[in-house]
Amino acid sequence: MDSNLESIFFSLAEIGDLLGIFITWLFVFTFLYNLSAAINKPDNSRTQLSFIMMISYTLTLYIYAYTPSVYLQLFAFDVATIIVIFIWRKCFGKIISISFYYLIVGLTTNAIFFMAMHIDTIIQPYDGYWWLWGVYGLVVPLVDLTMAVVLIVNKDILGLVKLKNVVLNRKAPVAR
Repeated sequence: MDSNLESIFFSLAEIGDLLGIFITWLFVFTFLYNLSAAINKPDNSRTQLSFIMMISYTLTLYIYAYTPSVYLQLFAFDVATIIVIFIWRKCFGKIISISFYYLIVGLTTNAIFFMAMHIDTIIQPYDGYWWLWGVYGLVVPLVDLTMAVVLIVNKDILGLVKLKNVVLNRKAPVAR
């Protein structure tokens, strides 16, 4: 069983570059969709967040994939994107959209996985296959897809905003 699962994940790793390009184009599409949907609407926060994500993911395409610190660079990109989103929120964001929460949680999740992979491949290298690689290979693309979908539909599809409101004991939802 392990050898089959291992071969599946190594096959997925071979298409990693193509998956990265697909995710980037998905964020470009998300931006263009939100740009066209926000015409003549007072709230264009999703368009601005989509633009930030499009720029961030487009810039990550220029990382040379065969450098030893690729995961560290991806970690730095996600942290920088989180900082830019918080600066956007402080300076321009009048309404906190549902997308804001999903982007922060998604980018933080990705950053944690990128740092874990950096530690695993550079700081304490391990030659054999183990579960972290499989979880990374499944979670990171799913998180990216979820962020893009939420930027388009602006719905709390996983209940993150509801969970935040329960944890902070808020009765009325803050996000729109």
